[in-house]
Amino acid sequence: MTVAIEKPDTAEAVEPAAPAKGARKVSRPMMIGAILVVWLVLFVILRGKQTLSLAAADLTDLHRRINDFNDSIGANRNSNPLFLYFFNEIRLVIDNLVTFIQHLISQPSGGRPVPQVGWLGVVGIAGYVSWAVGNWRVALLAVAGFTFFGLQGLWQESMDTLALTLSAVFVALLFAIPLGVWAGLSDRFNRIMTPFLDFMQTMPTFVYLAPLTLFFLIGGASATIATVIYAAPPTIRITAHAIRNVSKTTVEAADSLGATRRQSLLKVLLPMSKRTVVMGVNQTIMAALAMVTIAALINAPGLGANVIQALQSLDVGTAFNAGLAIVVMAIVLDRVTTAASAREENARRSKNTFVKWRRPLLGAGAVVTAVLIYLSHTYLWAADFPGDGTIGSHIASAADTATNWAQDNLSGLTNTIRDIITNGLLNPFQTLLTDSPWWLVGAVLVALGVVFGGWKAGVTTAVCVGLLVGTGVWSDGMTTLASTLVATVLVMVLGIVFGVWMGRSMLVDRLIRPTLDAAQVMPPFVYLVPFLALFGATRFTAIVAAIVYGAPVTMKIIADGIRAVPETTVEAATSAGCNTWQIITKVQLPMSRSALTLATNQGLIYVLSMVVVGGLVGAGALGYDVVAGFSQGQLYGKGLAAGLAIVLLGVMFDRITQAAARRASA
Repeated sequence: MTVAIEKPDTAEAVEPAAPAKGARKVSRPMMIGAILVVWLVLFVILRGKQTLSLAAADLTDLHRRINDFNDSIGANRNSNPLFLYFFNEIRLVIDNLVTFIQHLISQPSGGRPVPQVGWLGVVGIAGYVSWAVGNWRVALLAVAGFTFFGLQGLWQESMDTLALTLSAVFVALLFAIPLGVWAGLSDRFNRIMTPFLDFMQTMPTFVYLAPLTLFFLIGGASATIATVIYAAPPTIRITAHAIRNVSKTTVEAADSLGATRRQSLLKVLLPMSKRTVVMGVNQTIMAALAMVTIAALINAPGLGANVIQALQSLDVGTAFNAGLAIVVMAIVLDRVTTAASAREENARRSKNTFVKWRRPLLGAGAVVTAVLIYLSHTYLWAADFPGDGTIGSHIASAADTATNWAQDNLSGLTNTIRDIITNGLLNPFQTLLTDSPWWLVGAVLVALGVVFGGWKAGVTTAVCVGLLVGTGVWSDGMTTLASTLVATVLVMVLGIVFGVWMGRSMLVDRLIRPTLDAAQVMPPFVYLVPFLALFGATRFTAIVAAIVYGAPVTMKIIADGIRAVPETTVEAATSAGCNTWQIITKVQLPMSRSALTLATNQGLIYVLSMVVVGGLVGAGALGYDVVAGFSQGQLYGKGLAAGLAIVLLGVMFDRITQAAARRASA
């Protein structure tokens, strides 16, 4: 077919049609600015009206109803068939599991003064398993790490922690992997599961410690279940993600060959998802270790109890020594599971002739490990770790010395920083949130949700705002929101500075990343005491603790985003004459928008997860309400409502930032 192309009119080609009057698109910054200006004007006019403030000891009808429900459960616990034949049976099974592992590696059993497998056998098992699922480097790390526990004088406590962690991870994976597979296969089930997973990950652990002790009493069972609630969601999410990301053409090829759904799952989907699923197991183990200290509040054994007891007497050194053991255990387990996820791929790529001897060597290693287990079971010298833990004493002394030096030499600087941020940023923002009418703040949040994330995010925000009002702790929620947003801003500043630095230099990344790993797994209680000494019991202390916990994840995400920018793009900018500052601000950061938005999302979630810890050091608001509800029976209902309020804040900002991230990457 012939197409005739006519030369367009020159005037029409040169002069495009003028846009219709009023059709100019309003930019997002302009809309945000307009919303904030309207808010400030109405704040000046309506300040102090309809703020829904509630005194610390006051309760709403909802809080009283929750208290009554709690009392009724306590009164009928020993007569209700649901407790006698359901909850008590669950407690018995989990207690038996924890006790079995403790008797195996940590606690005396069977009339013996030592466990069934002593320190030499445990170290041998750790080294052999690490070698079998990983490589010899990881095996050496495991042997060194487990030996270090004994040199610290914390062998039994470390094994108690390991027993609790293994029990919780076993129970979590028993449910998490099947649920993750189901969520990966069914979009409908995934949509049903997502709100529950959000709830489990954002609900402060303090909130469900009290009901767990009510249902399962204090001890290993409650601690294990609390850990499962916190640690299972990562594996569910990551397993579902892995199943969904298997190539559809591969699945279709299996179907065309007559494979059943079961065969496709077992022979195609799971094998091709194994590496990612193992990474989910890794995250579950890390989350379980993060619960060690909090679980100690309900009589969980192990290193967490050492940390809590030391901090009750402000013994920073002893707390740091136990916290360091938790960090070492986390590093060992992290490296083992990471190596396990990559072992098969590395073996396929390896051209080392040593690989063909792997199975015979593993067999010989199994024999050596069996001998070590026998020796540790039979002889006291191989069962009870030798020495008196002098290395641990030196570590504690060094931590005390460093803390005292910081108090003597840095208090002036830290007080100045605290006052500048508190008076210049935190107080004005908190006043704006708490003294504005509740409906005005709610309208602003909904409007910002629509601007950042679209109408769906706006609807979610409206629902969360309505439920937040219903909890009866609106004013405390706004106080917490102010501290959370200020902390998130500071987290993002640090995340951008160090994340860009790490992303542009692998050497810097290798130097900084171990510190970030330690900050993520070190129990927050360990560094609260020196922070209290430096900043006092204030909201700013809680903000600093949240920054220490939340900044590492933002740095890692931003560093990955910077590294993902194509080298050719950076080279083109360099050849065009751009300097380093211009490359960062005009090329790398703009091309990492989705990573920046994701970092903001995770920074907010991590900061919110520290709200309750902040309540212990003077932050007040929702964190204090949760802690008070845990310790004072008459405030139980208010504490639970405060925990739900924290969840609502987390869900609201999670949906907004996720929607914004999708827009940025579109």
